[in-house]
Amino acid sequence: MLVLAEHLWDRMVAHCLAGLPMEACGLIAGVEDGSGTRVTDVYPTANAANSARVYTVEPLDLLKADRAAEAAGVAVLGVWHSHTHTPAYPSPTDIAQAPDPAWHYVLVSLSDVEPVMRSYRIVDGRASEEPVALAACRDTAVQW
Repeated sequence: MLVLAEHLWDRMVAHCLAGLPMEACGLIAGVEDGSGTRVTDVYPTANAANSARVYTVEPLDLLKADRAAEAAGVAVLGVWHSHTHTPAYPSPTDIAQAPDPAWHYVLVSLSDVEPVMRSYRIVDGRASEEPVALAACRDTAVQW
């Protein structure tokens, strides 16, 4: 299960909306334990592909996110990107370009009135959906 604080979800959606009409992307960081994955921060990144159909995380942004996560005592655990006109399901391109089978691949669909988020693990060319839980927090520091 992927657990994400509401304020982080808000940051992800805001970045996706700001990126329109192009796909937007970013990285998630946190900790994994026996009960699931807790996302502790998100890092909006530039889409180096500058495309409405595909995304590529800007390499310098990936490096900055990795260093920030390490400094916070957590790890980059996955990526998110928007689908501007299609449902929150990995496209064949998303699946073919999934760089790490241990990562979480979070999709934010903007194709409906309200944004929809779904998360997947992509292993050996197959996408398996995982549950996502939004957690309410009192401030910007995640309280579990």
